[in-house]
Amino acid sequence: MIELIHGGDIYSAHERGLEAVLDFSANINPLGMPDGVREALASGLGSCEAYPDPLCRALTAALSQSLSQPAERILCGNGASDLIYRLVQALCPKTALVLAPCFEEYEQALSSVGCTVRRHLLREEEDFRLTERILGDLTEEIDLFFLCNPNNPTGQTVDQGLLRRILQHCRERGIVLALDECFNDFLDNPEAHTMRDSLAQNDNLILFYAFTKMYAIPGLRLGYCLCADRGLLERMYHCASPWNVSAPAQLAGIQALREEDYRRRTAALIRSERAFLREGLAKLGCTVYGSHANYLFFRPHVPHLRERLEPRGILLRDCGNFKGLSGEFCRIAVRGRTDNEALLAAMGELT
Repeated sequence: MIELIHGGDIYSAHERGLEAVLDFSANINPLGMPDGVREALASGLGSCEAYPDPLCRALTAALSQSLSQPAERILCGNGASDLIYRLVQALCPKTALVLAPCFEEYEQALSSVGCTVRRHLLREEEDFRLTERILGDLTEEIDLFFLCNPNNPTGQTVDQGLLRRILQHCRERGIVLALDECFNDFLDNPEAHTMRDSLAQNDNLILFYAFTKMYAIPGLRLGYCLCADRGLLERMYHCASPWNVSAPAQLAGIQALREEDYRRRTAALIRSERAFLREGLAKLGCTVYGSHANYLFFRPHVPHLRERLEPRGILLRDCGNFKGLSGEFCRIAVRGRTDNEALLAAMGELT
């Protein structure tokens, strides 16, 4: 039996008899799919009668303009996770470093090529922040370092000065720094945390992004990465079939980049509701850590929170299978006010 390790598994919940669920386990924009993206998908159904563009030329051009990055630095994929696996396949690293806790798919991808994985443990007494201790683990034996900013599941960001020292250490030691910025858009000041301005001078840096979270289209599967090493991107391209980004996904991505008002409304909603949830969790007696993106990471006020909320039709992410965590921790997505009130009310009834 395959063990599913991620949030958003509403299908298993349905199998267990839950027909209607309130899903806090997947960190998806609570505004839902933008109307413009929905319309672009509906009007572009005819594009499915032809093979999708294997080079994603129109989408790449739109990303190039939106990000002010040369098109040759961009590679699109079937979600960010697809590109993570393709990077690992292209590099075939012997030894890699990951954080713990962190997004589990990095280690899954590394294990698929027989890579030895070393873990840098984040400490609860340091609020699960990344500190300068990480520099001691960036040795010449490391080929690839996966880093997530903001981190998943903690929502902690990396100090920009430390991040640049990490990049310098990696460059001096021949380490590829794979930096996952998939949740960057949900930070209060995204531009203050991105490393896109370092790409031109550092061909050992690769950045990952997804349309999934911001535009609420996880079912379409669409992501991209940025890297100045064109040879590496070409090797990554050949690690998948040439048509793995569907025509509808490419159309959705082009339209999503035009949704400026949607992004502004998202920023305001996430900022407000994140504060509302943080305050509500604290009042219940939960301990909240980090949580600067569109999800909150906390130690709950009662044991077995996930199991006790599921019969009420509420799903959250039990972080018990994240490596590096001891005890009970949970992660919840920031949703709209009605849903957030329902969650806090249900948690308040548990003693």
